[in-house]
Formats: sequence, C-alpha cells, structure tokens
Amino acid sequence: MSKQPLTFFIPKPPDNSFGAIYFDTGISAGFPSPADDFKQERLSLDSELIKNKEATFFARVSGQSMIDAGLNDNDLLVIDRSLSPTHNRIAVCFLDGEFTVKRLKVVSDEVWLQPENKHYKPIKVTPENDFIIWGIVTNVIKKV
Repeated sequence: MSKQPLTFFIPKPPDNSFGAIYFDTGISAGFPSPADDFKQERLSLDSELIKNKEATFFARVSGQSMIDAGLNDNDLLVIDRSLSPTHNRIAVCFLDGEFTVKRLKVVSDEVWLQPENKHYKPIKVTPENDFIIWGIVTNVIKKV
C-alpha cells in the first residue's frame, strides 16, 4: 500500500465580492420547471461550507483509498481543525511523516484509520506511530 500525499490550500480572506449568483429554487433533475419561478440572489460558498474560518483549510485528495466514501483523486476537501476527531468521522491525519485521509474507527482504547476501498487495509495507530489528526473533513468539492 503506497501512501499518497495531500496538497494543502489555506483559505484566503474573502475579497469584496458578494459571491456567485444563486437561484433560490431547486433545479429539477427530472422534468423541467418553469424558469420564471427562479429567485436570484448572491451566494458565497464560504458561508455555506466554512463554519470556522480560522480553523478551516483545503486539501486536494491524491489516491484511491477513500473512493467508496465519495472522495476521489483530485477532489478538494474542506477540513475543519476545530471539530472533535470522534468515531466514524473522516479525518486528515499525519502518520509517520505522511498525510493521509481516512475514516476514524475508535474501538475501546484503539484507534484505526479505515480506508473506504476494499483494496486497502485498515491501519492500527499505536504509541510507536508519529500520529496527529489535522482536522475533520466537512465537505468535498468535485469537478464534473
């Protein structure tokens, strides 16, 4: 199993823009809906995706170990360092000199890093490991 590095992006303070145009009605994925029902306003993704600006950063996924959780190679993760690293959360961790993103499995007094791809094995964190949880993944941004 080869560990892939994550590329980190620290969010910049927002400029004076007001965000992108947002239509305040659902866009149908079934039958078309009349366009005159759309209410137009501005939307900032910062306000939608970031709850704590000082503790939030971005990282780009590299690798396939979390594809069954919907985290694919080159997806952009929104990561909050202020959230508690509890059981079943997806976390960005520093393990023995490398960054990795995995689901946290806390069983009794053991911590496991659980991949979401059957081709990868879980990693048991031991006292011998150099281990730090950098933050909890709150959102994923994908290109289509």
